[in-house]
Amino acid sequence: MFGLVSTVLAQSPAGSSAPTTIDISSPGAGFDTLAGYGIGQIASWLITMALVVAGIVFFFMLVVGGIRWILSGGDKANTEGARNQITAALIGLIIVFSAWAIATLLNTAFGVNILNLEIPGVGS
Repeated sequence: MFGLVSTVLAQSPAGSSAPTTIDISSPGAGFDTLAGYGIGQIASWLITMALVVAGIVFFFMLVVGGIRWILSGGDKANTEGARNQITAALIGLIIVFSAWAIATLLNTAFGVNILNLEIPGVGS
């Protein structure tokens, strides 16, 4: 499958005029640049992405629940199902934003920034 495309040209870093070439024909090629990232940075990125994805999912559920309510046509069962979906989406949004607010409060009050996590080394 990789025989058709052996290299991929990526955007060059700022200040460099030569294109960056990554060989995708061998497994793991191009991942050597990830060596500079620690577990803390990866964990903070995952936490941030989880908050963003959860917020988007719950907002989408809220919109779909609203559309279901509009399209229910006055049917009591469909209206109740749409209302329950909207309630669940609002509760989910409240939980996501509360988690973000608690992380911000921890950063402000104690200096612990979970969204920019740094795990100290053993000798530190």
